This record gives sequence, C-alpha cells and structure tokens, in this order.
Amino acid sequence: MTIDDIDKKILKEILENSRQSHREIAKKIGVSVGTVVSRTKKMEEEGIIKRYTAVLDHEKLGYDLTVVTEITVSQGKLLDVDKEISKNTSTCAVYDVTGAVDAIIVAKFKNRNELSTFTKSLLSIPYVERANTHVVLNTIKENFELL
Repeated sequence: MTIDDIDKKILKEILENSRQSHREIAKKIGVSVGTVVSRTKKMEEEGIIKRYTAVLDHEKLGYDLTVVTEITVSQGKLLDVDKEISKNTSTCAVYDVTGAVDAIIVAKFKNRNELSTFTKSLLSIPYVERANTHVVLNTIKENFELL
C-alpha cells in the first residue's frame, strides 16, 4: 500500500489523539468522513495501524530507571535469546543490531533492585555471553510516533 498525503494527515491525527472520532479527523483535514473511515480501515487491514493505545508517562508511574543493555550471544541462538528477553515485562524494546554486539535491549525499572534482578536474569539465559548495561541519566527525546 502506498501512503499519500491524506493518509499521512489521518495518521498524524490518530497519533495525536486516537480517541477522536472519524468525523473530527475529517473536519480537521478537510475530507469526508467516508474517506477517513475507508482509509483508516485499509491501513488497519494492511497492518500499518497495528493497534490503538495510550502514551504513558513512565516516570509518573514510578519507572525512574531506563537502561540500554548490549548483549552478545553465542552459537547462533540470537532469536531464541531475543524471544526469552521479550517475555520480561520490564523490556520495552529488543533490537538485533550490527556491530560489536548482537542485540540491544531497552528496559524500564522502578528501582535498582529490579534492575539488578533483570541483569542477573539476562546473564542466566543460555547462550548470553556478555551484557553491558548503560543507565540513562536524562531522556531528551523518546518518541516512536514517526511519520
């Protein structure tokens, strides 16, 4: 599916406030309600819109620690390790990467004890050779709503 300017405007509005009605979106971007409905449905069917959710302020929920952890995995077991790490509820993102390490994990914790438990659990996963954890001091930008 090719995304045009109207689709981009619809997506921008949904990202801004997914609770607004199709009618409100149509009025804001200057198209008919039917256009918004049909295009939104098509983007859902194509998997461009995967789901609707809320954006939370993690610090206000008590998640004061964000970490970025680099891991090195042995014996071609990266996907198995990725799946295991993804099961942890503190894990926000798991990326397979190029370079000196095999994967990067982004995770959030309420305290150092949770971080310690997570780090030890990472190192106990078979085939994880090394983990190098970086604690985020300040979050300048954290936004995955690209368009």
